[in-house]
Amino acid sequence: MDINSILSCVDHTLLSQTATFDEIKAICDDAIQYNTASVCIPPSYVKDAKEYVKDKLTICTVIGFPNGYNTTAVKCFETADAINNGADEIDMVINLGYVKDGKYDLILDEINEVKKACSGKLLKVIIETCLLTDKEKIELCNIVSKSNADYIKTSTGFSTAGATKNDIKLFAENIYGDLKIKAAGGISSLEDAEDFIALGASRLGTSRIVKIVKNSGDNNENTSY
Repeated sequence: MDINSILSCVDHTLLSQTATFDEIKAICDDAIQYNTASVCIPPSYVKDAKEYVKDKLTICTVIGFPNGYNTTAVKCFETADAINNGADEIDMVINLGYVKDGKYDLILDEINEVKKACSGKLLKVIIETCLLTDKEKIELCNIVSKSNADYIKTSTGFSTAGATKNDIKLFAENIYGDLKIKAAGGISSLEDAEDFIALGASRLGTSRIVKIVKNSGDNNENTSY
Protein backbone atom coordinates (compact mmCIF):
# COMPACT_ATOMS: atom_id res chain seq x y z
CA MET A 1 0.00 0.00 0.00
CA ASP A 2 1.49 3.36 -0.93
CA ILE A 3 2.31 5.79 1.84
CA ASN A 4 0.13 8.60 0.53
CA SER A 5 -2.93 6.35 0.66
CA ILE A 6 -2.19 5.66 4.32
CA LEU A 7 -1.63 9.35 5.07
CA SER A 8 -4.97 10.23 3.48
CA CYS A 9 -6.67 8.16 6.22
CA VAL A 10 -4.82 9.78 9.12
CA ASP A 11 -6.37 12.19 11.61
CA HIS A 12 -3.03 13.68 12.70
CA THR A 13 -3.56 14.00 16.43
CA LEU A 14 -2.28 16.11 19.30
CA LEU A 15 -4.45 15.98 22.42
CA SER A 16 -1.82 16.26 25.15
CA GLN A 17 -2.95 18.28 28.16
CA THR A 18 0.18 20.45 27.84
CA ALA A 19 -0.05 21.07 24.09
CA THR A 20 0.93 24.60 23.12
CA PHE A 21 -0.29 26.57 20.13
CA ASP A 22 3.18 26.41 18.59
CA GLU A 23 2.88 22.62 18.72
CA ILE A 24 -0.62 22.81 17.23
CA LYS A 25 0.66 24.96 14.37
CA ALA A 26 3.47 22.48 13.77
CA ILE A 27 1.13 19.51 13.40
CA CYS A 28 -1.12 21.59 11.15
CA ASP A 29 1.87 22.39 8.94
CA ASP A 30 2.80 18.71 8.78
CA ALA A 31 -0.79 17.67 8.08
CA ILE A 32 -0.99 20.10 5.16
CA GLN A 33 2.38 18.97 3.81
CA TYR A 34 1.52 15.28 4.02
CA ASN A 35 -2.14 15.60 3.00
CA THR A 36 -3.70 13.92 6.02
CA ALA A 37 -7.46 13.61 6.40
CA SER A 38 -7.46 16.11 9.28
CA VAL A 39 -5.80 17.27 12.44
CA CYS A 40 -7.47 16.31 15.72
CA ILE A 41 -6.80 18.94 18.39
CA PRO A 42 -8.18 20.24 21.71
CA PRO A 43 -11.32 22.41 21.51
CA SER A 44 -9.53 25.42 22.97
CA TYR A 45 -7.31 25.64 19.89
CA VAL A 46 -9.95 25.16 17.20
CA LYS A 47 -10.62 28.84 16.49
CA ASP A 48 -6.96 29.83 16.29
CA ALA A 49 -6.08 26.74 14.27
CA LYS A 50 -8.87 27.40 11.78
CA GLU A 51 -7.66 30.96 11.33
CA TYR A 52 -4.12 29.65 10.88
CA VAL A 53 -4.91 27.01 8.23
CA LYS A 54 -7.82 28.80 6.52
CA ASP A 55 -9.35 26.26 4.13
CA LYS A 56 -6.19 24.21 3.65
CA LEU A 57 -6.98 21.58 6.27
CA THR A 58 -9.88 19.83 7.99
CA ILE A 59 -10.04 20.57 11.73
CA CYS A 60 -11.35 17.85 14.06
CA THR A 61 -11.86 18.23 17.80
CA VAL A 62 -13.05 16.16 20.76
CA ILE A 63 -16.20 16.40 22.89
CA GLY A 64 -16.89 14.91 26.33
CA PHE A 65 -13.23 13.98 26.27
CA PRO A 66 -11.78 11.72 27.54
CA ASN A 67 -14.24 10.29 30.10
CA GLY A 68 -17.59 10.76 28.37
CA TYR A 69 -19.65 11.37 31.50
CA ASN A 70 -20.63 14.97 30.81
CA THR A 71 -24.35 15.51 30.46
CA THR A 72 -25.86 15.51 27.00
CA ALA A 73 -26.57 19.25 27.33
CA VAL A 74 -22.90 19.94 28.03
CA LYS A 75 -21.77 17.79 25.09
CA CYS A 76 -24.20 19.58 22.79
CA PHE A 77 -22.97 22.98 23.99
CA GLU A 78 -19.35 21.89 23.50
CA THR A 79 -20.19 20.68 20.02
CA ALA A 80 -22.03 23.84 18.95
CA ASP A 81 -19.19 25.96 20.34
CA ALA A 82 -16.59 23.92 18.45
CA ILE A 83 -18.57 24.19 15.20
CA ASN A 84 -18.96 27.95 15.69
CA ASN A 85 -15.20 28.18 16.19
CA GLY A 86 -14.56 26.41 12.90
CA ALA A 87 -14.43 22.67 13.62
CA ASP A 88 -15.19 20.51 10.60
CA GLU A 89 -15.43 17.19 12.45
CA ILE A 90 -16.41 16.13 15.97
CA ASP A 91 -15.18 13.08 17.90
CA MET A 92 -17.42 12.52 20.94
CA VAL A 93 -17.06 10.08 23.83
CA ILE A 94 -20.15 8.12 24.88
CA ASN A 95 -21.27 7.74 28.50
CA LEU A 96 -19.65 4.45 29.47
CA GLY A 97 -21.67 4.29 32.68
CA TYR A 98 -24.79 4.10 30.53
CA VAL A 99 -23.26 1.09 28.76
CA LYS A 100 -22.65 -0.69 32.06
CA ASP A 101 -26.21 0.15 33.14
CA GLY A 102 -27.59 -1.14 29.84
CA LYS A 103 -29.11 2.27 29.01
CA TYR A 104 -28.53 1.98 25.30
CA ASP A 105 -31.60 4.08 24.48
CA LEU A 106 -29.99 7.03 26.29
CA ILE A 107 -26.75 6.51 24.38
CA LEU A 108 -28.62 6.53 21.08
CA ASP A 109 -30.54 9.67 22.03
CA GLU A 110 -27.34 11.43 23.09
CA ILE A 111 -25.51 10.57 19.88
CA ASN A 112 -28.39 11.96 17.83
CA GLU A 113 -28.59 15.14 19.92
CA VAL A 114 -24.87 15.74 19.47
CA LYS A 115 -25.22 15.08 15.75
CA LYS A 116 -27.90 17.79 15.58
CA ALA A 117 -25.48 20.17 17.27
CA CYS A 118 -22.91 19.34 14.57
CA SER A 119 -24.97 21.35 12.05
CA GLY A 120 -24.23 18.88 9.27
CA LYS A 121 -20.58 18.31 10.15
CA LEU A 122 -19.07 14.84 10.54
CA LEU A 123 -19.56 13.01 13.85
CA LYS A 124 -17.37 10.17 15.12
CA VAL A 125 -18.47 8.25 18.22
CA ILE A 126 -15.76 7.01 20.59
CA ILE A 127 -16.81 3.90 22.53
CA GLU A 128 -13.51 3.20 24.40
CA THR A 129 -13.25 -0.48 23.51
CA CYS A 130 -10.65 -1.33 26.16
CA LEU A 131 -13.29 -0.80 28.88
CA LEU A 132 -15.97 -2.95 27.23
CA THR A 133 -16.82 -6.61 26.80
CA ASP A 134 -17.24 -8.01 23.30
CA LYS A 135 -20.98 -8.22 23.94
CA GLU A 136 -21.06 -4.51 24.80
CA LYS A 137 -18.99 -3.64 21.73
CA ILE A 138 -21.40 -5.55 19.49
CA GLU A 139 -24.40 -3.80 21.05
CA LEU A 140 -22.72 -0.44 20.50
CA CYS A 141 -22.01 -1.32 16.88
CA ASN A 142 -25.78 -1.73 16.55
CA ILE A 143 -26.57 1.50 18.44
CA VAL A 144 -24.10 3.65 16.53
CA SER A 145 -25.22 2.10 13.23
CA LYS A 146 -28.83 3.03 14.09
CA SER A 147 -27.81 6.58 14.99
CA ASN A 148 -27.12 9.51 12.69
CA ALA A 149 -23.37 9.38 13.39
CA ASP A 150 -20.85 8.93 10.59
CA TYR A 151 -18.14 6.86 12.32
CA ILE A 152 -17.62 4.50 15.21
CA LYS A 153 -14.21 5.02 16.84
CA THR A 154 -12.31 2.65 19.09
CA SER A 155 -10.53 4.77 21.65
CA THR A 156 -9.55 8.08 23.18
CA GLY A 157 -5.92 7.06 23.62
CA PHE A 158 -6.22 8.15 27.26
CA SER A 159 -7.45 4.90 28.81
CA THR A 160 -5.85 1.49 29.39
CA ALA A 161 -5.33 0.57 25.73
CA GLY A 162 -5.98 1.75 22.18
CA ALA A 163 -7.19 0.13 18.99
CA THR A 164 -6.72 -3.58 18.43
CA LYS A 165 -7.03 -5.51 15.22
CA ASN A 166 -9.60 -7.79 16.83
CA ASP A 167 -11.78 -4.78 17.63
CA ILE A 168 -11.64 -3.47 14.06
CA LYS A 169 -12.55 -6.92 12.79
CA LEU A 170 -15.45 -7.04 15.27
CA PHE A 171 -16.62 -3.58 14.16
CA ALA A 172 -16.48 -4.55 10.49
CA GLU A 173 -18.57 -7.65 11.15
CA ASN A 174 -21.26 -5.85 13.18
CA ILE A 175 -21.80 -2.33 11.85
CA TYR A 176 -24.23 -1.68 9.03
CA GLY A 177 -25.62 1.07 6.85
CA ASP A 178 -23.24 3.88 5.97
CA LEU A 179 -21.31 3.81 9.26
CA LYS A 180 -17.52 3.90 8.92
CA ILE A 181 -14.71 2.91 11.28
CA LYS A 182 -11.94 4.93 12.93
CA ALA A 183 -9.11 3.14 14.73
CA ALA A 184 -7.26 5.23 17.30
CA GLY A 185 -4.66 4.76 19.97
CA GLY A 186 -1.40 2.82 19.75
CA ILE A 187 -1.03 2.85 15.96
CA SER A 188 2.75 2.98 15.92
CA SER A 189 3.96 1.77 12.53
CA LEU A 190 3.12 1.83 8.84
CA GLU A 191 2.48 -1.90 9.04
CA ASP A 192 -0.07 -1.32 11.83
CA ALA A 193 -1.75 1.38 9.77
CA GLU A 194 -1.99 -0.82 6.71
CA ASP A 195 -3.39 -3.71 8.74
CA PHE A 196 -6.11 -1.52 10.30
CA ILE A 197 -7.11 -0.17 6.89
CA ALA A 198 -7.21 -3.66 5.42
CA LEU A 199 -9.50 -4.77 8.25
CA GLY A 200 -11.97 -1.98 7.51
CA ALA A 201 -10.85 1.28 9.13
CA SER A 202 -11.06 4.32 6.87
CA ARG A 203 -9.67 6.74 9.48
CA LEU A 204 -6.68 6.36 11.79
CA GLY A 205 -6.23 8.54 14.86
CA THR A 206 -2.49 8.71 15.44
CA SER A 207 0.38 11.10 16.06
CA ARG A 208 3.06 8.67 14.87
CA ILE A 209 2.47 7.94 11.20
CA VAL A 210 3.30 11.45 9.98
CA LYS A 211 6.38 11.46 12.21
CA ILE A 212 7.55 8.16 10.72
CA VAL A 213 7.10 9.41 7.15
CA LYS A 214 8.62 12.80 7.98
CA ASN A 215 11.67 11.22 9.59
CA SER A 216 12.13 8.87 6.64
CA GLY A 217 12.00 11.81 4.24
CA ASP A 218 9.82 9.66 2.03
CA ASN A 219 6.61 11.07 0.61
CA ASN A 220 6.73 9.63 -2.88
CA GLU A 221 3.21 8.65 -3.92
CA ASN A 222 4.60 5.63 -5.77
CA THR A 223 6.32 4.28 -2.67
CA SER A 224 5.12 1.06 -1.11
CA TYR A 225 6.65 -1.29 1.40
